[in-house]
Amino acid sequence: MDTDAKLSQARPPVPRGFSRIAAVVLLFAAHAVHAADDPATPQVPDTIQQRVASCAACHGVHGEGSPKSGFFPRLAGKPAGYLARQLKDFQEGLRKYGPMEYTVRHLSPEYMQEIAEYFAQQQVPYSRSPVPRVSAATLQRGETLALKGDPARELPACASCHGAQLTGVQPHIPGLVGLPYDYLSSQLGSWRTKTRATVAPDCMAVVANRLSDSDISAVSAWLASHELPADLHAQPAGSVTPPLHCGVLGDGA
Repeated sequence: MDTDAKLSQARPPVPRGFSRIAAVVLLFAAHAVHAADDPATPQVPDTIQQRVASCAACHGVHGEGSPKSGFFPRLAGKPAGYLARQLKDFQEGLRKYGPMEYTVRHLSPEYMQEIAEYFAQQQVPYSRSPVPRVSAATLQRGETLALKGDPARELPACASCHGAQLTGVQPHIPGLVGLPYDYLSSQLGSWRTKTRATVAPDCMAVVANRLSDSDISAVSAWLASHELPADLHAQPAGSVTPPLHCGVLGDGA
């Protein structure tokens, strides 16, 4: 299988069935407006579960992700600072994905922080996603990039920012192990095509543009297939020394 063909181009692919999801969201919004004007209509309960319902439609009730699709990543257990930053990046147009941009368009910073903290506190089992068949040499290259980097090309190891076990670092750096291959490769492609960015310094844009297509396939395959560590919690704040003079790493990782 040609794994390079999996790389995202200008935008990540719109998952199958999104038109139905969009229709449900719009119908719900129209119903909510009508209900607000009709005192006889039962009111929607004001709970955090109700407020994250639009997130759960794609990412799962507890943010477990959608392993079968490969494009809806896990949110559960990721650092709240990271999740809040991503919502803000979608809101400000730094990350390009229509459904997310629409969902967060009118959310307040406080609301986005509440959503981030809710999913950060969720603890649910990981589910594996399909990984394309790749050669042993490709997996070895992916492991080298993830754990050692490539000094000759000024590529830091993924572990130098995302933690020794690649489970993330508080409060802004996400874990990478267990994420779907399709999601990992498409996001690295998005940084290269400038459909994903964050506030400066955007270190992941620097790293992604130093990776070749085959490097992206290799590191995505290795991360997606790597055995999960016993402790999947993010490392404590300050436990890594950021390379590339990136300052607060992870805001765009």
